[in-house]
Amino acid sequence: MKRDLDNLMEERDLDAILISGSGHDNPALYYMTNGASLLHGHVLKKRGEKPVLLCSPIEREIAATSGLTVVNMSRYDYLGILRETKDQLAAAIELYRRIFADLGVSGRVGFYGTEDRGRAWVLLNALDAQLEDVEVHGDFDVTPIDRARTTKDEAEVERIREMGRRTCLVVEQTIQFLKSHRVQDGILVQADGTPLTIGRTHKEIGRRIAEQRMEDPEGIIFAIGRDAGIPHSKGNPQDVLALGRSIVFDIFPREAGGGYFFDMTRTFCLGYALPEIEKAYQDVYECMEQVIAAYQVGVEARRYQQMTCEFFERRGHPTIASDTQTESGYVHGLGHGVGLAIHEEPRFSDVPSNTDTIQPGHVFTVEPGLYYPDQGYGIRIEDVVWIDPAGRVQNLTNFPKKLVIEL
Repeated sequence: MKRDLDNLMEERDLDAILISGSGHDNPALYYMTNGASLLHGHVLKKRGEKPVLLCSPIEREIAATSGLTVVNMSRYDYLGILRETKDQLAAAIELYRRIFADLGVSGRVGFYGTEDRGRAWVLLNALDAQLEDVEVHGDFDVTPIDRARTTKDEAEVERIREMGRRTCLVVEQTIQFLKSHRVQDGILVQADGTPLTIGRTHKEIGRRIAEQRMEDPEGIIFAIGRDAGIPHSKGNPQDVLALGRSIVFDIFPREAGGGYFFDMTRTFCLGYALPEIEKAYQDVYECMEQVIAAYQVGVEARRYQQMTCEFFERRGHPTIASDTQTESGYVHGLGHGVGLAIHEEPRFSDVPSNTDTIQPGHVFTVEPGLYYPDQGYGIRIEDVVWIDPAGRVQNLTNFPKKLVIEL
């Protein structure tokens, strides 16, 4: 949470942090500005002090909605600097020099946010070389802002819960849309007799997402048959909706205009399911129930990935625990944090560098799956859960898990 930032900065020996970039698709800046809808901005926080927001004069009123102290960038006269230096890099260095001098920044400064990688590399190296009182710092792995965002307060959880309610409604509307079609020769057909396709279903889902004041910047997964056996295949738009084949529907929308994500997956078959699909589905379902029941505060997150692999291997499925390159069976991680980014901490990967432990305030997915593309099917079930302040697991995904959609 934001209240942890000073301690996180102290752990990294940071005297200040600067978060910069676009106001869109920039979770760190969105988080620090409390969702102010800026085109571009900077948030500067000195350790032990409240953050300030630096913005263009044309965005000063939007910036004021952040609740932060606002510093108008016009006071640093960037245009005048640029006219004098006639060089964008030199002007940027002088701009930062003026900002840091004005706000009393010196020492070790962490730089975060979004920027073109090449441009950021040039700028940060130049700042490190030319600003005598500033040591530029960056993080390759989890940043202090990432770590603060890992635990959600109750206001954040309520926004995610509301997103879950809307997302579940879209899934139900999609199922009703499928059921509204008639069956002909083993496939769903539209009123004009043409087959219902994956592409047409994608369009319907997109419309329903928009109606719920959400957006899908990462797209959706609605894939059938072999494509369902490839975890991140979004589905072939030309494929028809055939009975008896597994369909993986993974939907991960965000609040319209930027904000918090939700993420859920259901797998179903239209009309009936083949025995091998029924068995795989039951294995995934039972694995999920067992893992959710086992979550405990303080336990390493990677232990639950190990538990999942052990469960599936006992059921005779290959997993990435025994073959890190397998493309059949259980082939991915158990889950990930959800918030202002669709994938964030905590991480569940079973690698030595993952030291995340389950903590109150964590919001994350649980998404075991089995994938057999050569046999023409895949299964994944996914819920979002929250570890509440008392350490209890609360499932934020209020939607049934049922394999067969009766037509």
